[in-house]
Amino acid sequence: MNVLVVEDDKEICEALKVVLEPQGFNVQFAYNGLSALAAFEQQGPDVILLDWMLPGLDGIEVCNRIRATPQGNAPYILMLTARDQEIDKVIGLSTGADDYIVKPFSPMELIARIRAVARRSQRQGSASPANILRSEHFTVDLDSHTAQQNNQELSLTTLEFSLLSTFLPQLNRVWTREQLIARLWGDDFYGDERVVDNHIARLRKKIEDNPAQPQYLVTVVGVGYKFVDAKTNGET
Repeated sequence: MNVLVVEDDKEICEALKVVLEPQGFNVQFAYNGLSALAAFEQQGPDVILLDWMLPGLDGIEVCNRIRATPQGNAPYILMLTARDQEIDKVIGLSTGADDYIVKPFSPMELIARIRAVARRSQRQGSASPANILRSEHFTVDLDSHTAQQNNQELSLTTLEFSLLSTFLPQLNRVWTREQLIARLWGDDFYGDERVVDNHIARLRKKIEDNPAQPQYLVTVVGVGYKFVDAKTNGET
């Protein structure tokens, strides 16, 4: 798995190299926002460890630009930040980061999160041929990793795609946050379970006419979320 570390503190970079390379990760570095964007385009990393406070373009702007590119849907972006206020976490996640980790952090926690990404990728890669999920308005092709709504392609991040792929086979099933975390991140998830709410909100913005009053991705108060959409003709 290729990991791009975007961090201007070279001592932290060296420490991350010592931690990650023995675990089998291929680690590359960028020390500012512009070089991070260039490395993203050239290397196509699987995971980006992205520092918030960078010279020039900060991590928020780097994340925005990556997610605005067609190929920007693929990498898992883990924001590294010394900011631990709730509003800072919300801002980071709302820009397209998949998760955040507050400095100083445990190396074992970091490794566990990256391994959870690897396991999720392996599960997605093991899909059987022609594994297509359908409902009345949505189609998900697990092999080509594409999703459509009313025959229009959706531009989804990896986690948004995983969420839709989780909901679609079991319409009207209520999923708790804990169940979604176990499905998407793995049982050893170390983060805040409210990260699920941020990814739900982002997916709603892409599939709902009015995200404030969703018709497909519905909140079940006090429990979790369910996906409401009729099956297509001929589906069971």
